[in-house]
Amino acid sequence: MPRKLAAELLGTLILVYFAVGVATLSFGFGAAGSSFAAGVVATALAFGLTLLGLAYVLGPISGCHVNPAVTIGALLAGRIPLVEAVGYWVAQFVGGILGALLLWGTFSASPFYSKSQTGLGADGWGAASHIHISAGGAFLAEVVLTAFFVFVILGVTSKIGNAATAGMVIGLTLTVVHLIGIPVTGTSVNPARSLGPALVLGGTALHQVWLFIVAPLVGGVLAAGLHLLIYPQSAPAGETASA
Repeated sequence: MPRKLAAELLGTLILVYFAVGVATLSFGFGAAGSSFAAGVVATALAFGLTLLGLAYVLGPISGCHVNPAVTIGALLAGRIPLVEAVGYWVAQFVGGILGALLLWGTFSASPFYSKSQTGLGADGWGAASHIHISAGGAFLAEVVLTAFFVFVILGVTSKIGNAATAGMVIGLTLTVVHLIGIPVTGTSVNPARSLGPALVLGGTALHQVWLFIVAPLVGGVLAAGLHLLIYPQSAPAGETASA
């Protein structure tokens, strides 16, 4: 159990540092230039490729959830027991916060960084959304995107899935989710990824972060229900999903 929790904490920290780091560089520092599309593609690839690598490295240890929404899906699908799921959630949120603090510490060393202007890759709706989507629209989008993401994870890591290609499928799915989600909400689909930057930034990001905790968890629950409907033979308790 300690090794699993350490893997979840480290994996979430790495995901936030590298992927949210690319998002901040692209949209905060303007590293993508005047092309919003270039920033979207760069950020989507950063999230997908980071998770792809983590899935193969940490998957054999903890299942590499690095996402509370994935863990709740695995719990309801009968992959892991409740005690283990709670431990995973704590490790993931701590990892997300530490990753955000480490990233903020890195960028703070730049004279061009401003917490209020550059941000830290936080998610949002209204004025914080590229398309100024409403809170209701943001909630719906996060539920749908997370449900799709977690549903794919539960499927490719089931007994009939191919373990050799599961990490690749999961990473590419997260990339696709970000391609559509970034202009809408910035893309959370991961409460731990959203909470860390919001706590560092405060203000609007912290005020709105509740949605990016609740909606992905709802999506994870929905994904588990769909998985059990289509794959009635769930994995034995104790197994973890790789993602």
